[in-house]
Amino acid sequence: MKQVYIDHISDLLQVKTWQVENCAHLFEEGNTIPFISRYRKERTGGLDDVAVSEIKHWVDVFTEMEKRKGSILQTISDQGKLTEELKDRIERCVVATELEDLYLPYRPKRRTRATDAREKGLEPLADLMEAVSSVDPEIEAAKYLNDGVPTVEDALAGARDILAERFSESASVRESLRRIFRTRRIESKATKAASESQEATKYRAYFQFSMPLQRIPSHNLLAILRGEKEGFLSVGLDTDPEKCGNKMYYDFCQERRYPGPKLAAQIRMTVDDAYKRLLEPSITREIIKEAKEKADLESIRVFGDNLTQLLLSPPVGQKRTLAIDPGFRTGCKIVCLDEQGNLLHHDIIFPHPPQSEKVKSIQVVSSMVEEYGIEVIAIGNGTASRETEDFIRRVGLPDFVKVYTVSEDGASIYSASEVARKEFPDEDVTVRGAVSIGRRLMDPLAELVKIDPKSLGVGQYQHDVDQNLLREKLDNTVVICVNSVGVNLNTASAYLLSYVSGIGPALARNIISFRSERGGFTSRDELREVPQLGPKAFEQCAGFLRIHDAENPLDNSAVHPECYHIVGRMASDLGVSTKELVGKEDLIRKIDAAKYVEGDFGLPTIHDILKELAKPGRDPRESAQTFSFAEDIHEIDDLKPGMELPGIITNVTNFGAFVDLGIHENGLIHVSQMRAGLPKGHRGPVDPSKVVKLHQHVKVSVLDVDLDRKRISLRLLK
Repeated sequence: MKQVYIDHISDLLQVKTWQVENCAHLFEEGNTIPFISRYRKERTGGLDDVAVSEIKHWVDVFTEMEKRKGSILQTISDQGKLTEELKDRIERCVVATELEDLYLPYRPKRRTRATDAREKGLEPLADLMEAVSSVDPEIEAAKYLNDGVPTVEDALAGARDILAERFSESASVRESLRRIFRTRRIESKATKAASESQEATKYRAYFQFSMPLQRIPSHNLLAILRGEKEGFLSVGLDTDPEKCGNKMYYDFCQERRYPGPKLAAQIRMTVDDAYKRLLEPSITREIIKEAKEKADLESIRVFGDNLTQLLLSPPVGQKRTLAIDPGFRTGCKIVCLDEQGNLLHHDIIFPHPPQSEKVKSIQVVSSMVEEYGIEVIAIGNGTASRETEDFIRRVGLPDFVKVYTVSEDGASIYSASEVARKEFPDEDVTVRGAVSIGRRLMDPLAELVKIDPKSLGVGQYQHDVDQNLLREKLDNTVVICVNSVGVNLNTASAYLLSYVSGIGPALARNIISFRSERGGFTSRDELREVPQLGPKAFEQCAGFLRIHDAENPLDNSAVHPECYHIVGRMASDLGVSTKELVGKEDLIRKIDAAKYVEGDFGLPTIHDILKELAKPGRDPRESAQTFSFAEDIHEIDDLKPGMELPGIITNVTNFGAFVDLGIHENGLIHVSQMRAGLPKGHRGPVDPSKVVKLHQHVKVSVLDVDLDRKRISLRLLK
């Protein structure tokens, strides 16, 4: 990668140039983000997976920019207009808008008024006016009269059209206007369609809206632009034509000299036309697009943070699970799962109106709990969730059986997916959905990776942002989460395995086939026998795959096989076997890390090895906790201002956090009502993501209940 790109990435991300350069080399060598951040810390200076993924993003951006530059240079060269100065400026570009500005005068374009003027032979007149070489432009214009240019005014108008186009294509003029436009206010107004549509009421806060573009929160901007897209809002900037025109005219004169009165009038007319007809619409679009790109990045960051928290939600682990997808008229779908999440049994009960078969339903549930040795119960949080939870607690469950409420977001998407059809070809969507709810409780990560993250209900305007950037962020987030936890090689689904560093869908299928034929893996080394899994893929994936009860205990740890010999030396120096060393903190404390530094394995790697030896294969996720909603609150009508209630955070955005209170509508803790969650003495703006986390159990106070709009305003208490 060229040094100009490395320097820019370094400045942008505030990391060392050698870190960027080394990461770029590692990417070129085919290494993945999880592998680089976990096993190549010496080369990255200990950058975490988020920092490495950001470098990867910009490496990809500049790889594409380099291709674009090649195309631009070739086009300009073919026109015979490529100078060394222009070539150097293009090659030094690191900003896409600057690159496109430089290319704009040479880019093939549609027919314009300036095109017509050039064909009429008026370009020399425009050159004279631009060079301020004419005292009286009317006298000069008279020299260009012909059948196509019958009057002096026609000649001057054509010359002005040529100059206006040059102004609009000037990189310096465009950047000067961008600087001005970025300081202006964005404005939105209701359109005629808004007054005729009930749907437009959701945008009423923006029917007469104005805010400095540099201060507008990302969620407000995305909402405004969505309203514009739907035809309910007109959006623009409060640009100042007079100020911009004066600036353009002043810059023109500064670069040359002040023209005489007659030429000055022509130049001023040209400037005003160029601004109003060509520049103002173009630059406005650019600046709003630029602002949206920043809003997209912020929205995508919020989505990524929420997705990370969701995927790393605490699991209950391998427990026999009874899962319920609640419902009223259609009944409650129940499935029983074994410790590995395999479907053992399914049924439907009708404990709620209109059937109200409570006694029969109690008998069915009690029988299932006993027959299948149920240890935990998962209840979906959709329709009839609270009623079903109340019913289950009246069943008379053994004390050891714990009851959990589980988010249903995306369960219906999974149940109708190709993945679900392959897993349960003989079951209908209701059974598949209930299985997904149960598996989410057992291991959220393993189940949720099967669902498009955009269907999980934890985003902020995710359908309005750049979908390519969103997909990149979400894919990286899923990969990072899967590899940070590690994957059981002998129980993981093909879908989960496909997210492991270096594997992908094809190799995942090969691993599953190999596992089925052999009856499971007994060592990581057996991975080398999997068809098409070569040395590079083994290097990338081995450290993230776990084999429980393997002969070599390191196969159930995050220690990479390339470092097994180092652990062997440690054990030998202590006079014990590797098995006797693993998990023995008293022995591990005796090891001098510096003694085992060798080759590419420096102190960061050795310290990681020692941490892993102390607690091999440790799951970084917390343990799942049970939770109970307020028993006397079932509907929004039950809420009154001043009530203090327990709740669960279901989504975190820049403007606040949504809370499940155990009723059908979520409440909102606006960012202004979150100070109770901050350290004492905190000043300045509040970042909701620093105050609460997804699925956190909180206590809130009800501020206001809007029954008509089904909106609940809350204050965070703790």
